[in-house]
Amino acid sequence: MKNQTRSVSEFILLGFSVAKRFEPLLFTSFFITYTVALVGNLLIITVVWCENSLHSPMYMFIANLSLLEVLYTTSVIPKMLADFFSQRKSITFSSCIFQAYLYFSAGSTEFFLLGVMSFDRYVAICNPLRYAAIMNTHFCMHLIAASWLSGFLAVMPPAILILQLPFCGPNIINHFFCDVGPLLKLSCFDTKNIELMNFSNAVFFLLGSLLVTGVSYMFIIATVVKIPSAKGRQKAFSTCASHLMVVTLFYGSSIFIYVQPQENHSLDLNKVASILNTVVTPLLNPFIYSLRNKKVKEALESVVRRIIETPTGMRVLKFKKI
Repeated sequence: MKNQTRSVSEFILLGFSVAKRFEPLLFTSFFITYTVALVGNLLIITVVWCENSLHSPMYMFIANLSLLEVLYTTSVIPKMLADFFSQRKSITFSSCIFQAYLYFSAGSTEFFLLGVMSFDRYVAICNPLRYAAIMNTHFCMHLIAASWLSGFLAVMPPAILILQLPFCGPNIINHFFCDVGPLLKLSCFDTKNIELMNFSNAVFFLLGSLLVTGVSYMFIIATVVKIPSAKGRQKAFSTCASHLMVVTLFYGSSIFIYVQPQENHSLDLNKVASILNTVVTPLLNPFIYSLRNKKVKEALESVVRRIIETPTGMRVLKFKKI
């Protein structure tokens, strides 16, 4: 591989196969969606950071999830929006690899974090008396740090191998971002080992964290059905509803895209599924976690009220120690 030469210095992103007259509509839709998702997730991060009432494990995880959504969607959408006004829709080789690395690192970290959040709900419902002792701040910080480190380190080996691949042309990627599958198809070197590594990572990240989630909810369900009162069962399930909605959206589309051999991929269907991950899920997360959560809504109202009532505006939001 090292003796191969690379004649491709940039790639062309085909984007969406739509008529030119529909591109302004697509741009407007994606721009509005990205802006709302960005503001919503940043607002959740700010509220959790500023409000002492939200300095608990569950909200620490939610804030980190929102930060991941910001990173995840920002790695793709701004470039995609800029390409609507570009004739060539090009991206340099190094920028392409960096975009892919950032995208998949954030996604892998999110899988780990969703698994951690499932464990948090399991402890809260199945071991409520020991919850404070088990899910203490020190342990939660370790879980969060492990999620970030695992996600970003695990994606590094295949990214380094792709950096060393020769690309002799053509240089057209049939996607709206540098997805690894279409990118590997352009290499003039045998990429089976890298494809196998990516497939193994996808199985480990997706199905491994999904297994943790599934086992956690099996114990949760077994515990909840034993609660004598209907109101108690409803309250217990309501604490998991938001997490289950996010898990269903994110895991469903990701498994469809990545946990299948490359030769079975339909690129057009993958683009649609990728939109769910990069646009729809980051947009819905703030609404799922805020509109369905009384404490987040109250904290959000408190922050907004303090901003409106204080002449100095955002200066009132003094960051407090967790």
